[in-house]
Amino acid sequence: MLNIVFSVLLPLISPAMAAESALALSSPTLAAVPVSTEAAKAPQISTSAIKALIMADRQTRGIHISCWGAGSPKSRHELINKISKTVINTVVVAIKETDGKVYIPGVEKAHKFGAYEAAIPDPVGMLADFKAAHLYTIARIVTFKDAVLPKVRPDMAVKNPSGGLWRSRNHATWNDPYNREVWEYTLDIAERAAKLGFDEVQFDYLRYPSEGNTSQCRFSKPNSRKAAIANLGDFLVYAHKRLAPYKVKISADIFGLTTTSKDDMGIGQDINTLAAGADYIYPMMYPSHYAPGEYNLKSPNASPYKVINYGLRDAMRRLGPDYAKLHPYLQDFSLFGVHYGPAEVRAQLIAAHRNLIESWVLWNPANKYTWSALTPQSYRAYVDPEYK
Repeated sequence: MLNIVFSVLLPLISPAMAAESALALSSPTLAAVPVSTEAAKAPQISTSAIKALIMADRQTRGIHISCWGAGSPKSRHELINKISKTVINTVVVAIKETDGKVYIPGVEKAHKFGAYEAAIPDPVGMLADFKAAHLYTIARIVTFKDAVLPKVRPDMAVKNPSGGLWRSRNHATWNDPYNREVWEYTLDIAERAAKLGFDEVQFDYLRYPSEGNTSQCRFSKPNSRKAAIANLGDFLVYAHKRLAPYKVKISADIFGLTTTSKDDMGIGQDINTLAAGADYIYPMMYPSHYAPGEYNLKSPNASPYKVINYGLRDAMRRLGPDYAKLHPYLQDFSLFGVHYGPAEVRAQLIAAHRNLIESWVLWNPANKYTWSALTPQSYRAYVDPEYK
């Protein structure tokens, strides 16, 4: 029945999207990039059992909101009004960004380090507005990439061989993932968010440095692929312990290609380890971020259905039951000359639904979402005919 619905509706998406979606639908054995030996050992589970696990949990259909968009009453109310006409039921709010700034008051160390910036001066009022709109709230916290703390406390930073701050190609600095004081500072922010009433804490940049000569990175402990993977897993275990009194969900943002990659991508992100330690994982599967040639696609950015489809197929093989924890970030912005509008957003949502995924978050850095693709009518027509 579902294939019949799709055969009728696919031409309404766009000729290009219809063509690639039809190809995927007619080729259930299309091979994606090979997965690792470790992934092949994942517990086997039927698709019906995975579907049951997914449907037994809450379905997250979200958008990411910048700290300024969430913190401004005017902008927030405008967004809530737009959300009310859509299938969106979740908001992810930036609480700490890569600039090292902490946008909610009340974190003692953030004030001490000069990291506090009053983008969300009234988090209680903000959360009250979101709760009144029946929205699930997620606090996104950048973990190890930081432009403030390494300069204030260089002893807590990733260093270079001469003892100075290690910097990436764009001069970014990083907190040392092995440093337990860094963990405590991050979890102070998470605890503050949990006390305020956020439903979930999401750790972003839960990884090791990249975009530079990482062979020059010096950490407080001996680093290796095995040690890096284990350390990030240990961080999530400790986060659960620290935040347990608040009964808040814990999640991690990860690179999109971790669904397929044979290793930790050199950043410590092993999808199986992170999925085991988190309530949910959010692979950032933006097609624009996949290099030409990935999945044998000349232009992944111009093939949103195929990127999401191939990536999720690999994830299902790798994760087994933990596939139910997958909440992909999807693209709702234009980059590198490829325009993203209703057709491209729908293509990703269709790919997610076809791979059993009912939870996802859209990302647009300017909070300018393709609302027409997110109405209940559109969602029923293109993505899920059974949506109520």
